[in-house]
Amino acid sequence: MSILKFNNVSKGFGEGAARTEVLKNISLDVADGEFLAILGFSGTGKSTLMNLIAGLETPDTGSVKFKGKPITGPGPERGLVFQSYSLMPWLTVQGNVMLAIDAVFPKLPKSEKEKKAAHYINMVGLGHATARRPAELSGGMRQRVSVARALAMDPEMLLLDEPLSALDALTRANLADEILEIWEQDKKTCILITNDVDEAILLADRIVPLNPDGTLGAPVTVAIPRPRDRSAMNHDATFKALRAEVTSYLVDVGIEGKVEGSRILPNVTPIHDMPKAVQKAQEGLIDERFLDFSQLHKIYPTPKGPLTVVQDFNLKINRGEFISLIGHSGCGKSTVLTMAAGLNPISKGAIKLDGRHVEGADPERAVVFQSPNLFPWLTAKENVAIGVDKVYPGASVAERQDVVEYYLERVGLADAMDRSAHAMSNGMRQRVGIARAFALSPNLLLLDEPFGMLDSLTRWELQEVLMEVWSRTKVTAICVTHDVDEAILLADRVVMMTNGPQATIGKITDVDLPRPRTRKALLEHPDYYTYRQEVLGFLEEYEHGAKPKLKAGQSIEKAAKAIAAE
Repeated sequence: MSILKFNNVSKGFGEGAARTEVLKNISLDVADGEFLAILGFSGTGKSTLMNLIAGLETPDTGSVKFKGKPITGPGPERGLVFQSYSLMPWLTVQGNVMLAIDAVFPKLPKSEKEKKAAHYINMVGLGHATARRPAELSGGMRQRVSVARALAMDPEMLLLDEPLSALDALTRANLADEILEIWEQDKKTCILITNDVDEAILLADRIVPLNPDGTLGAPVTVAIPRPRDRSAMNHDATFKALRAEVTSYLVDVGIEGKVEGSRILPNVTPIHDMPKAVQKAQEGLIDERFLDFSQLHKIYPTPKGPLTVVQDFNLKINRGEFISLIGHSGCGKSTVLTMAAGLNPISKGAIKLDGRHVEGADPERAVVFQSPNLFPWLTAKENVAIGVDKVYPGASVAERQDVVEYYLERVGLADAMDRSAHAMSNGMRQRVGIARAFALSPNLLLLDEPFGMLDSLTRWELQEVLMEVWSRTKVTAICVTHDVDEAILLADRVVMMTNGPQATIGKITDVDLPRPRTRKALLEHPDYYTYRQEVLGFLEEYEHGAKPKLKAGQSIEKAAKAIAAE
């Protein structure tokens, strides 16, 4: 039986030449009790679609009906959870949930209201935090309050508008599992807006792709028995086939060849190139152990005494190698990266690049942060030129301009070079950050969760961009990430860190997959899921703050050295 029906719905915004058609000819039936996932790129109209169901927007043409009646506005029968938590900061967890109960059940006795609030607060695992205010809660806990508040309205349909996208990977996975448990208890109709393929497959009965042109793709049925175990799915043939099918479709409709190749990179020498005499003396020696982390420690002073965040980090990286550094939040990944960049002093041990000690920041070590840190009033071209002008002092103005334009073109910004940074999307800004880093012709490229602020599908696109540009330069690179698929896709080796404090290397996996790599090709490679399980297994072992498992009589220092020597 259908509970929600879209009949040829279109929706746009603006007037005249400035008008944008967001949704086009949407027809969709949602069955009572179904869990439906709407999957698509940012800007495809997913939230507009959700707002039409919630009654926050009205269609320009066509109709949206709930239980056979047109939706004319918001209603308690459709409980909405936004991406942002929308909590009242002055109210406690209980107060925020009671706000919804008071609005929907005004005649209910106070004791019954409190009982209902407690039930849903406990359901999302926040019984211990009832009296806390939002400022005292983590992002994941705040989103749990939002879910409890929506459930407390006892809606017939639960609407989840990217509720997990602002959370770290582990919190996101845990909350997704909780949402699934809640849905299986009540079997309410649930519609999830997401940009994460794995999340959609784990949770949904059906996945409906929303295309970039505002139309719907063909629905995909998720024929995986419930209950679904996140870990077990990595071995499930149906999951692998479905993941490849959905991913392939999204890549085809959303990631097209945006990189042109009309410009030629001039033959200019950056200021940080080694003198020829030094290079000649080190020929045949420096390709191996080009970057050398030796007994690296980072210790911070605290009122309770020294705190060792990173301990005995030992890693040897060859010239041209791409390393992914992965681990749970707080394991010291970014600390290691900032020490390599010269932005964070080394407490003990050493880092050598090309045979020389790393001391202070230098353009020979280019860094791409999670936020690209552009000057908002400057254009893309001007932002990249700042570094290029300093690194190529011997080049002519025209040659330096060619360097800037070459890399902006490589990252797909050929038509946006003169656009100001403040007028760009997050994804476009990060493209500028990548272009700026490569344009410095660095000896070492350091990437600190460069796509962490972007939605999953935009992240795919920029991973393709990064791999394409890296394949031309083969610069030695380290990428800090929390994304298992990203780590494997990019790297020659995945280096896994144990939990902090005293974090160190727990495992290293060599990724022997052919290059150039594409996400579609990797999903079809017979060894891909073996590598994925190695990394997932390690992260699961350390999921709840576990410390390294040591052999009898073995210290952390000895364990770290043993791993580094493997």
